[in-house]
Order: sequence, then C-alpha cells, then structure tokens
Amino acid sequence: MTESTSDISLLARIDRLESLDHIRQLPAKYALALDMRDMDAMVSLFPADVRVGREASGRAALRAYMDGTLRSPFTGTSHHIGGHVIEFDDADHAHGVVYSKNEHETPVTDEPGEWVIMQMMYVDDYVRQDGRWYFERRLPLYWYATDLNKPPVGDRKMRWPGGEWSEGNFHKLFPSYAEFWARDGAPQAPVPDPAPLEGFLAAMRRGAAAPKVKVRAE
Repeated sequence: MTESTSDISLLARIDRLESLDHIRQLPAKYALALDMRDMDAMVSLFPADVRVGREASGRAALRAYMDGTLRSPFTGTSHHIGGHVIEFDDADHAHGVVYSKNEHETPVTDEPGEWVIMQMMYVDDYVRQDGRWYFERRLPLYWYATDLNKPPVGDRKMRWPGGEWSEGNFHKLFPSYAEFWARDGAPQAPVPDPAPLEGFLAAMRRGAAAPKVKVRAE
C-alpha cells in the first residue's frame, strides 16, 4: 500500500507542528542549562560539529569556552524567554528570532556589586540531524545592560560594571528602526502586501547583513 498525496501532506503538516514545538523548547532548555551552569546539557543543544569561533569546533570546544566565560563578569544569572518567531527554510532547516530578558549578579572587587538587567534578542539558525533539532548558530543582539537601579536612558546603553559604556546592536538587523526616525511622519508609499508566511523575517530584514557582535556568553 502506498501513501496518497493527502496522506503525505498530512504527515508533513504533523511533522511541521512537531518541529515547531521542538524548536520552541530549544531557547528554554538553553536558558535553564545556562542558569544552572550545566555545560553538558547546554552543548547538547548544538550539533556535534558546532563552530566555536574561527579556529575551533565541536561540543568539547564549546563547553570549554562557555565554562570559562560564565565565570566572569557575573555569578548567578536568570534568562527569561520572550516572543519567538520561527520560519522554515525546508523540512530540516529553520531560522528565528527570540527575545530574552536577563538578570545577572555581578560582583565588583572591594564593592557590594551590582544587579545587572539586560534586554536582548537572539537571531537563530536551527538544523535537524538524525531526527533531532539543534541550534546551528546563535547571534546575540543587545539593547541594554545596566544596574537595576540605574535606568539606561540615553546613548551607550551597554553599561557593564567596571567597563566602558558602549552601544548595543539590538536594532541593527532590521532597517525599519533607523528609517522610522529618519523620516518625518508616516510613509507615503502604498502599503505592501503581507509577507509570505515563511518570509516575515526576511521581509523585515530586506537584505540587511548581520551586524558585528562582540562575543559575550549569554
């Protein structure tokens, strides 16, 4: 007995729903593993050949890198996962954007320390290998980081204790933010048709390249 076209279509739709659920769990699992400092659990969310910088690859290399970077400049952390947009390139590849609101206990030498809050988003690529979904790549985009009692009003909102203030890259992947502030009033061009269901993020990016990111474990 062979499967009918409708049967294949139904199986594909079920597979898509299951894939969505599996991918949605990846950021939550990542946050839990990160906050509990379970490096083995964290690296299990990436494929065996995950790239680590320009020179290294593999889960062992990622584990070593994350183990070192999570010891400074903060001790305890808590990552709160927000909205998650997921789009599929094909049955085994997807990409997405997920918000994250984070808290960090940040000791300062000879001082009480600071409680640093952060707003960011991850721009992710996902891949399915041997029936399991993984992060293929995570690009962190930061808006602010500052002590809980010091609102980051003004420029250079990345304000880690003991470091120089700097600009984040939260808005740099999507041209609309700069365009909004560059114009005076609403656009005059006709409103375009809605983006394809699997093309919302591409429509928002409009070909914009990913910004350069200063590496920080988050």
